[in-house]
Amino acid sequence: MSTTTEPPVTTKPVSGLREFWYYFSVNRGAVIGLTVFAILLICAIFAPWIAPYSPDVQFRDALLKPPVWDAAADPRFLLGTDPVGRDILSRLIHGARFSLFIGFFVVVGALVVGVVLGVLAGYFGGWVDALVMRVMDIILAFPPLLLALVLVAILGPGLFNAMIAIALVLQPHFARLVRAAVMAEKNREYVTAAKLSGAGHIRLMLITILPNCLGPLIVQATLSFSNAILEAAALGFLGMGAQPPTPEWGTMLASAREFIIKAPWVVTFPGLAILITVLAINLIGDGLRDALDPKLKRS
Repeated sequence: MSTTTEPPVTTKPVSGLREFWYYFSVNRGAVIGLTVFAILLICAIFAPWIAPYSPDVQFRDALLKPPVWDAAADPRFLLGTDPVGRDILSRLIHGARFSLFIGFFVVVGALVVGVVLGVLAGYFGGWVDALVMRVMDIILAFPPLLLALVLVAILGPGLFNAMIAIALVLQPHFARLVRAAVMAEKNREYVTAAKLSGAGHIRLMLITILPNCLGPLIVQATLSFSNAILEAAALGFLGMGAQPPTPEWGTMLASAREFIIKAPWVVTFPGLAILITVLAINLIGDGLRDALDPKLKRS
């Protein structure tokens, strides 16, 4: 009696988005970070409907009320109130809008400038490369927060000027990353074939080479997102970023630091919001690195 043996069945993740999600979801921390970030994003988008009160309304009969688990709490305010009677929970929810908007604006600005400079430096080389990289080296020679403070002092305190300063501080990382990737790709066979087919410099840079450099850029953009939120909070804490009564988390910390002993919850909750947001974004960045870098993909 003859027996037929079937070939072993091998399961491989489907290519494309399903393959990306397969490798991303292997990292449990990345999935948790994505879930937390999604909740923060929903809170930011629907803040006017989710927040119990307006972030600027003052309850003069409820100054520095503790959270609801304290015996002296006011049940109207789940996380208590600040020194002028504003609901902390409402201000945290609205503050998510500012923090996520700052991160998005800064990353987009730094990404665009850094990609343009990095592509030009890596593709043309020579004096263009030397000029761009020396400027980037000068920017990187300064501590990021110190340079951002100097730029904001020149431009003037304010949220928009702080975002411009942070974007200028972060863009050298994108420029150097893109330059290295373009230099590694520009001498490959597919680029030579595109040259022989008559493609111009702009087409070669933006359509032929740049799409093959997107993996590291996505990871760097994610990590820069968390750095932008931290830098903006630091500038707000120092009084050079968002100005009161804007419910930005760093500004909330600055206005409450004198009550750290008397009413520690006023400082604790904005600090936790910054910590959780930055940690979630960094976890997402780790997952993106695992999913986009072929060397780190698990077989």
